[in-house]
Amino acid sequence: MRPKVTSRHDFDALLRQNIRLARRSAAGQMAATALFGLRNLTANFGFSIALGDLLYLDGRWYVTHAGLLRLACFNRCSAIQVRAVRELCDPITGRWVFKATVYKSPRSRGFVGYGDADPSNVSALVRGAEMRVAETRAVNRALRKAYGIGLCSVEELGWLSGPPDPAREAGKQPAPAGKNGSSNGQPRLRDRLCLLIRQHQLDPVLVKRYAADFCGTETLREASRDLVESFINNLADWAAKDREGLLCKLNSYAQSEEVHP
Repeated sequence: MRPKVTSRHDFDALLRQNIRLARRSAAGQMAATALFGLRNLTANFGFSIALGDLLYLDGRWYVTHAGLLRLACFNRCSAIQVRAVRELCDPITGRWVFKATVYKSPRSRGFVGYGDADPSNVSALVRGAEMRVAETRAVNRALRKAYGIGLCSVEELGWLSGPPDPAREAGKQPAPAGKNGSSNGQPRLRDRLCLLIRQHQLDPVLVKRYAADFCGTETLREASRDLVESFINNLADWAAKDREGLLCKLNSYAQSEEVHP
């Protein structure tokens, strides 16, 4: 179960790369326990942060749909069967439930996982795409069972939707609000943008150039929170409906950079 980690040298190189990227993304604020967990994930599954297999949010590691699929491909997963559980689905209200079965080999009896999604448990960024979210969650759960991964997947997160639970948030001191931060318990805009980039495999440099142009500022840091939030919503909607068109738009910023160094 170790993609591209076939020797001690490969493992050491991947671990060094993962730790370097993890510390960079967390601005050096990463606990020793998180680094220990990263070492185990690297050793056991060969997950790569550079390839988008893992995401570090709110002090915890999460595996991504892309990382799970890459692990399945490396281990020559025989098949993944997905179907809607029609008796539990309600297209009118946007509620969907899927059942996924992962067959690790032709003789495997299968590992089953269920995933559900409705407007109350998905992010506003993917509102209207509940059916696809439910399917992805089902596949993720089945893959995690098949390959013994206790780590929750990013796509299964519930905190990406709706206001925080008052009882859960009771007693917490409000965090200081930065320009692009958050003080109401919601995920920071930077985290939402990073999640989008990883989910849709976008070039972060080109996304930042597009964001600055969209907000009418020299850099994204100079933009107001409202403008950044508007950009993120626009990016999410475009990526979900027309990823190819979005890639063409982003590539135009790469060409502009070549013409005007």
